[in-house]
Amino acid sequence: MVHPQSPEERQGIWKRLFESPDLNSLAPATKVLVYTLLTFWSVIVLFPLYWVIITSLKLPIQVDDGPDYLPFIDFAPSLHAWRYILFDLGNDTLRPYVNSVIIASVSTAIAVLFGAMAAYALVRVRFEIKLASIGAFVVSVMLMITAVTVGGVQWSVALASGLALFVLFVVTLNRRFKRSVGNNDIQFWFISNRILPPVVVVLPIYIMFQQVGLLDTRVAMIATYVAVNLPIVVWLMRDFFAAVPIDLEESAEIDGASRQRIFWTIVLPLTKPGLVATSLLVFILAWNEYLLALFISTANAQTMPLLISAQNATRGPQWWYMSVLILLMIGPVIILSVLLQKQIARGLLVGAVKG
Repeated sequence: MVHPQSPEERQGIWKRLFESPDLNSLAPATKVLVYTLLTFWSVIVLFPLYWVIITSLKLPIQVDDGPDYLPFIDFAPSLHAWRYILFDLGNDTLRPYVNSVIIASVSTAIAVLFGAMAAYALVRVRFEIKLASIGAFVVSVMLMITAVTVGGVQWSVALASGLALFVLFVVTLNRRFKRSVGNNDIQFWFISNRILPPVVVVLPIYIMFQQVGLLDTRVAMIATYVAVNLPIVVWLMRDFFAAVPIDLEESAEIDGASRQRIFWTIVLPLTKPGLVATSLLVFILAWNEYLLALFISTANAQTMPLLISAQNATRGPQWWYMSVLILLMIGPVIILSVLLQKQIARGLLVGAVKG
């Protein structure tokens, strides 16, 4: 005979289901709900990657037949696309891949190096730059561009003349002007460069590299990516440097350490998680950049995004080849994310706590 449960027993069951036993664990009902939601979200996030993987194992006719989800059940896997991309194309795949590695790595290193130094200077040094100097610089640049594009002057001669005019103005007339901009204005100027859509400056950048003979070279790609990603580094690293106690730097300065030594031996080690997180973000942006690479490069400096887009041929998108290239492209980013996940998590946590 089954006895009905008393109110105390029902309350005890309810308590065991919905109340956590301690602060470090979840209640059973809450744990089931949380893991159900996480599993559902993981399926949503990982399904596109799974779809790309199985598409890379299909023949063209299998892709055209419609969606098949299960290898060896819905369709017979084939390495046709992998063999074509890795062996039949050969250097046509290797060259863009090497270009992407070199361009993304070098541009990230340069952008993070100079961006970190600029961010630290904006946090610790007070700047007062006169508006007249900025105006003189803008006028000098405009005169150089006009001389090269309209007057047919050699870019080296125009550059030397423009620099000479700018230096002459700063030395002779700059002291007569009083109005200036400070750190906050400089910080806003940095981020405003990133707000500007890249498509606006594509044509001037193309003409500039064409005039100096650097079009379709790694140097042009690296210089462009550095210019585009430098504001992001400054904007992100500024908060990490501001979180470092200034007392540590003042103590080191009293002991005779220079500002450069303080930056390299004290500040950078303390902001390593933020530096790693910022570097990975900039690397991903450079690795995936398409629009600028489309205009600046053609064959010699072609990167992986351009190679993937080239698979949209006259016969239509060749999804099986595109899937292989996509997997080859996201591989390094996944490996870096796994290797640096602890540093990335710490960097994000520092930013979240500060915010």
